[in-house]
Amino acid sequence: MTSVEQAVDEVVRRTGGDIRLGLPLGLGKPNRFVNALYQRAVRDKNVRLNIFTALSLGRPVAGSDLEKRFLKPFAERIFGDYEELDYLLDQRRGALPPNVTVQEFFFQPGSQLGNKNAQRHYISSNYTHVARDLNAAGVNVAAQMVAVSEQAPGQLSLACNPEVSLDLMPLLEARRAAGEVILALAQVHHDLPFMGGDALVDETLFDMIIDDEAAQTRLFSTPNMPVSRQDHLVGLHTSTLIRDGGLLQIGIGALGDALVHHALLRERDNAFYQSETRAFGCDRFAGLIEREGGLNRFEDGLYGCSEMFTHGLMSLVDGGVIRRPVFADEALQALINNKTLRPEASLASLDTLCEAGIIARHLSKAHLHWLQRFGFLPDDLRLDKEQLIQGKVTLANDLFDEDTRAALAPQLRGPLRGGIIMHGGFFLGPAAFYERLRTLPPALAASINMTRISFINQLYGDEALKRQQRGAARFVNTAFQATLLGAAVSDQLEDGRVLSGVGGQYNFVCQAHELEGARSILMLRAWRERGGEAASNIVFSYGHNTIPRHLRDIFVTEYGIADLRGKNDADVVAAMLNISDSRFQDELLEQAVNAGKISASWRVPEPFRYNTPEKLAEKAARLDQDKAFPRFPLGSDFDDTEQVLLSALGWLKEKAGQKSYLELGREVIRGDIDDSRYLPYLTRMQLAKTGTLRERLQRRLVTAALATVLDPT
Repeated sequence: MTSVEQAVDEVVRRTGGDIRLGLPLGLGKPNRFVNALYQRAVRDKNVRLNIFTALSLGRPVAGSDLEKRFLKPFAERIFGDYEELDYLLDQRRGALPPNVTVQEFFFQPGSQLGNKNAQRHYISSNYTHVARDLNAAGVNVAAQMVAVSEQAPGQLSLACNPEVSLDLMPLLEARRAAGEVILALAQVHHDLPFMGGDALVDETLFDMIIDDEAAQTRLFSTPNMPVSRQDHLVGLHTSTLIRDGGLLQIGIGALGDALVHHALLRERDNAFYQSETRAFGCDRFAGLIEREGGLNRFEDGLYGCSEMFTHGLMSLVDGGVIRRPVFADEALQALINNKTLRPEASLASLDTLCEAGIIARHLSKAHLHWLQRFGFLPDDLRLDKEQLIQGKVTLANDLFDEDTRAALAPQLRGPLRGGIIMHGGFFLGPAAFYERLRTLPPALAASINMTRISFINQLYGDEALKRQQRGAARFVNTAFQATLLGAAVSDQLEDGRVLSGVGGQYNFVCQAHELEGARSILMLRAWRERGGEAASNIVFSYGHNTIPRHLRDIFVTEYGIADLRGKNDADVVAAMLNISDSRFQDELLEQAVNAGKISASWRVPEPFRYNTPEKLAEKAARLDQDKAFPRFPLGSDFDDTEQVLLSALGWLKEKAGQKSYLELGREVIRGDIDDSRYLPYLTRMQLAKTGTLRERLQRRLVTAALATVLDPT
């Protein structure tokens, strides 16, 4: 089909207007089709539209006039003609019609805190259960955006979102076979990166394929956001826990970007990296780091396996950190793991396989095909009447025969086929990330496999193989609060309002406890500031948790590492106090003592009694700031002027609500700061020339903030 309206007509006709629409999380929504279907429901109240999805992406919304001045030009440049989701805009305004329901299992973080409709219709579900839950809810139309390639006629790529679709489609097909009306619809986007591997499907999987020229609008991208020194130090400590030769999973956000930066430093400039770790007291955790991680370069490299394939993970691929291939065969992977077999084609490899009993010296057809599947033997070699035939050459079917070995040896070279260095479920990121995926060299592209969420987020199914592939796994996620007893809060506020969603965090934490040698690492900022008031992110108790304390493992803050696994409550409290901000340690300790969770005689050890931002700043001043703490370690869509303005507006936002903000207001009323350095920034904010009193006050507020940012002394 070349028109979304044509597809809408067909969907309404076949379903009778009772539409339960399943859409992918994030980028993979076919917005043009969804909008046309939604507008049909708006016009026709006989159409009942129930949308099941997650992470509905919308342009950022400014909260103040100054933010609007900054955001509008940036958004126009970055998002261009990106087609907004009409249902999301109406949901934000509280204007969804009564015949339309939107149910999501993950929100853009913080975007729906004040939306009662969204909060009421939120579905709390582990990522691995989403396909099951959608099927149980009676989804009868599944629609997603797909990619095409001239090199793959008759095939489509699920590209950015195979993760739920590959698990959901068989469930829908079973219901179709039982007589239900089920429709699968694909909308082609020609700029969407074409991913192979498991994401590659036959076009017959879909009942309708829309290739609408009007749908070729800008892909939604998520610009890299600034990484603060606090974030960098959380990432630095976390990077010491990554075990060479293991698995790495991380999420999106500034803390993930910080981890990526310091992991790259560990690989590329190890001397500087180790000076960083000494400067910030990583030696206090030397035993844990030696046992669970390391400070040296990654000699064997890592294997990436993450529900979200991020720009940061791609940076680790390009930086040579993620490079350890895994193979879809348990016996082969076991030999590689114990370093009995190098993952390359050679006579030595064939000998090792024979010695291990995986193949016999006299090949069967099954063994020959297995060897060719992984590239141990040439593809044109065939077995006929107990002889090996290659072109016009006949060889003895005996891998120990001298003539056979002499003929094969020159042809056996290079890495094995089918090695995967990165398994991902979905991807989302900045425009530069999409461009990188579009231009991957074929060999590298083949080593990145976008696949089903049930494979990535859990051990069930192919468990023996996964255990071989996932040695020394490090599952790294974030929390916004934690309790002294080791529970983590990542998705929901104490009053029940959902910030984002559980996603796959619980799945990964469980895996860390089930896999030998694996650890769950939760990154956490020790404190936050709102309205000028500092507050601890480590609290004695909280009315909700995402990760219960019986699954506690490792927490990391800017002040260090708390290893909680298998510890009693007193030791857990002590470890969490050691990585808390010292401004709150006494109060937290008193609460723990009153609850009988730690002895009244216990005191915070001397090395941890100076956990303050000021002490960290002193230590940081001794290092190369640009190398250790770049504000945008993975690049930026913000130009140089915008990066300074981000800092200035952030400083103003922190001042809001403080008494000092009133004093600042009085100061700026009294006079303007006249400095030519500020002109480019004021011009960018459309405040170089002012007319109204409001504009003059805004100009003075911005110049006051710029003065602080550009000349902090």
